[in-house]
Amino acid sequence: MILEKITSPGIAHFSYFIGSDGEAAVVDPRRDCDIYLDIARSRDVRITGIFETHRNEDYCIGSLELAERCGAGIYHGEKTLFRYGHPVRNGDRFRIGGIELEIIETPGHTRESISLVLRERDSSGKALMVFTGDVLFAGDVGRTDLMGISRADAAGLLYDSIKHRILPLGEQVIICPAHGSGSVCGSRISDRGNTTIGYEKAANGQLRMDRKAFIAHISREQYYQPPYFRTMETLNQEGAPIIHHVPDLTPFRPGEIEQMKKAQVVDIRSPTGFGGGHVPGSISIWRDGLGAFMGWFLDYDQPIVIIDDFNKSLDDVAREFVRLAYDNISGYLAGGFPAWFKAGKPVSRTGTWSVHELNDRITDPRIFLLDVRDIHNREKVGHIRGTHHIYIGELPGRMNEVPRDRHVVAYCDAGYKGSLAVSLLSRAGYSHVTNLLGGMTGWIQAGFPRDPVDQADE
Repeated sequence: MILEKITSPGIAHFSYFIGSDGEAAVVDPRRDCDIYLDIARSRDVRITGIFETHRNEDYCIGSLELAERCGAGIYHGEKTLFRYGHPVRNGDRFRIGGIELEIIETPGHTRESISLVLRERDSSGKALMVFTGDVLFAGDVGRTDLMGISRADAAGLLYDSIKHRILPLGEQVIICPAHGSGSVCGSRISDRGNTTIGYEKAANGQLRMDRKAFIAHISREQYYQPPYFRTMETLNQEGAPIIHHVPDLTPFRPGEIEQMKKAQVVDIRSPTGFGGGHVPGSISIWRDGLGAFMGWFLDYDQPIVIIDDFNKSLDDVAREFVRLAYDNISGYLAGGFPAWFKAGKPVSRTGTWSVHELNDRITDPRIFLLDVRDIHNREKVGHIRGTHHIYIGELPGRMNEVPRDRHVVAYCDAGYKGSLAVSLLSRAGYSHVTNLLGGMTGWIQAGFPRDPVDQADE
């Protein structure tokens, strides 16, 4: 049997390639699908089935793209009307060479969520592994705010799916979820690479709750919904455009970028590089943060231009945009940021402080200290006294809460989201903004005091 897990780090997404006796299936493929075809060629197998565990919200599914190139059938749950592929229902079985995939309906995250139970046909019939999509993760369960019904009703469906459909498969069964730590599809997904039903029953406290407690607990969970989710839901139900390959990026000269008045200029350098100098009006989203944050701030209409220092591996950067259906990724600054200032173009700057510099000025009433971390990290770690909390994704819609007549110092976990925050503020006309390098991590390591969340100055 062939089993390969394909990881897409920016969105913490897992897809799976399963093969046996010359045939193969792919579970939850990403849109840049060359990797599945490469595996198939290297293993001398033919992809015959593509399975979607649910209608995804956080990335653009690559089923149509892959099917166009290999001719495989596409299968997904019947409880949502898709404009492509074939519906499946509880108990349906598919043979892939010497293995069998059984469909079990597991609603709760979405209406049509399914899980795939894998068995070897020449074995005793016991389940070997289960592909759970966004229903059950390592250390967490799926979010329940995306079904369009009450959170309590969705949580009840999720409980029943896990308790009565997945856990009875047996403690030996390997769980293969669609996401790992860092995904927006769960709030506390573990960073361990593998897990089993037995381990989750022992270590995941949510699975030890009774139905009433589970529903109450899940209904209280707080999640963020990036605006691009709506686009993903539509594309993943109706079918995304087929692009055939990752876009070939155009090298733009500084003067050309200057003339692109409506271009969305994304600076993917480090916070220190951005703070030292950047193209006016650009947004700071570091390279490894693109998948997590571009969907909060970029639109699907205006061209997107990348700013880097040395323009290394830009094909990988383009893939990040394609996975979220940003086909309007256009090009990059030829020669990197050095070409900009060598051409005599205007350079903007934002301030950077060390945690020691902030500590020396912490009582200055002219400072407005802005915490842009997500609420879970804030609750877990605590905060710097006197801070105001606005999650980075919600900052554009809550700018009115940030005073323009004070020195805004933004901080996050380590300084990357802080750089994004000051770039947004600077673009909105804030003249005195500073990013705290090291963020809360550096503050704690330096031994400076922190407050628990319930003492926050909100």
